Amino acid sequence: MFRKTASHALFLLLNVCIACQAYASQPQTWGRVNMTGSIIETACAIDVASRDQTVEIGTLPLSHIARDGQGSTLAFSIKLVNCILAKNYNSLPDWHRFQLTFEGDEDSGSFSMKGDAQGIALQIVDGSGNVVKPGTQLPVVEIVPDEMRLNYFLRLVSNNQLLRVGEYSSTVKFKMDYH
Repeated sequence: MFRKTASHALFLLLNVCIACQAYASQPQTWGRVNMTGSIIETACAIDVASRDQTVEIGTLPLSHIARDGQGSTLAFSIKLVNCILAKNYNSLPDWHRFQLTFEGDEDSGSFSMKGDAQGIALQIVDGSGNVVKPGTQLPVVEIVPDEMRLNYFLRLVSNNQLLRVGEYSSTVKFKMDYH
């Protein structure tokens, strides 16, 4: 009896091992999708391409900043989509305008830079010519239904410190307050 049970156990063990090898040789077809988001009360949504932008300033000769006090101007924009004015779901007043605030570390009224380069800061100017100060709200903008494009310009400016060559970067966030 022992012999019969042992042979059945050996046969079962071999079948399980063969099945494991066959399963292990199959390509993996599992994947994962992570999703995040939020539901907020807002008049407009920020277009996905405008949420996280990188503006490549490129290489700039030190003499350019020393001579002119600033670098070349580069444009960027923030696109707002699905703008609505009416709040149909509660008794609060409808939206009509907003104010945008750029936030980041401040350096001489502009945004500070990180890295080996020194003597420079990042200046942002809105489409109306208003110089953006870190943490300060820009003038009120009227909301246009459906879609809006907010245009801005940035450039490196001297912060009146000793200029030094090297790599640099800056991170600037923005927020919108609706009224």
